[in-house]
Amino acid sequence: MRLLNFIRNPVRNFVRSKKTGGLPALPVNMVIMALLLVFTIFCLGIGKYPVTFGKSLSILFGKIFGYSGEWNLLTENIVLKLRLPRILATLLVGGALAASGAAYQGVFKNPLVSPDFLGVSAGACIGAASAILLGLSSVFIQIFAFLGGLLAVSITVSIPRLLRSSSNIMLVLSGIIVGGLMGSILGYLKYIADPETQLAPIIYWSMGSFSYIKLSELLPILPIIVIPAIILFRMSWWIDILSLGESEAKSLGANVRLTRNIVVVCATLMTAGSVCIAGTIGWIGLVIPHFARMITGPSNTKLLPTAILVGAFFLLAVDTITRTIGPAEMPISILTGIIGAPCFALLLYRQRMRLQ
Repeated sequence: MRLLNFIRNPVRNFVRSKKTGGLPALPVNMVIMALLLVFTIFCLGIGKYPVTFGKSLSILFGKIFGYSGEWNLLTENIVLKLRLPRILATLLVGGALAASGAAYQGVFKNPLVSPDFLGVSAGACIGAASAILLGLSSVFIQIFAFLGGLLAVSITVSIPRLLRSSSNIMLVLSGIIVGGLMGSILGYLKYIADPETQLAPIIYWSMGSFSYIKLSELLPILPIIVIPAIILFRMSWWIDILSLGESEAKSLGANVRLTRNIVVVCATLMTAGSVCIAGTIGWIGLVIPHFARMITGPSNTKLLPTAILVGAFFLLAVDTITRTIGPAEMPISILTGIIGAPCFALLLYRQRMRLQ
């Protein structure tokens, strides 16, 4: 009950009195949502086997309302069993990574923080690589990846406690330490992997991909991402308060340590769940929150929904390009890096005076 009351009763009057700037969140989010819906149906028809927009829409609504139209079984299977689960996965992962990045940047008051800074992505890679080396199925690869991500974050959080420090800087530095260690362990696992049967899946998985996504594998991970996202929404007022600094937050009655721990757990679960679905995907959790902040302002109450929609839109566009740009599918982190790095450099250039 104490935790529920803590989440439900933030200092709303203080946050509402802040002049955050930005466009009105509700109209902007409704426009983005409408564009995202149209683009989603459009992407159902894009691929090696093209399907028109109208036919994709007919197949989708025909499945929902139970009527059949003038399309063959092959077209229906491609749209509903191959492309639709993949598109749903990109929307889920893109929104989760963007929301996690926004929450991390707000609670740690650091614009350079991303969802994997506590080592969750590196730990998940080690877990997945271990499962591949053991010859386990894709379900166990996802389970090992999820557990590996949680283990890495647990180690990161434990280091400041052992050093008897509760500062944000110490936690960030601990994440750097654990991330470096996990990277070395992953390098060793690649070194001992069979180059013909094991190395390629490990490398491809660590670079991110939505290939062979099945709806049956996506549904069990859905609560791991959705429930923490709902909690972050309810705590968005507290994240705004923590973004003012620890001393200011304490003066306003915030339990800084409890709030930070809840946000870290929720964002970590969302990131770990995303890594289980598609592997490691960089730049989205770092860059997308900045673009969403430029649209609706810095208040997390408005920022989190916008970041989710923009992140989902961006990752869907990138994934559509990677699966259609050439004869073979490109790992998704390659394109997110190519697009994300220049965009982040542009953001730094536009905010250079404020950073100084």
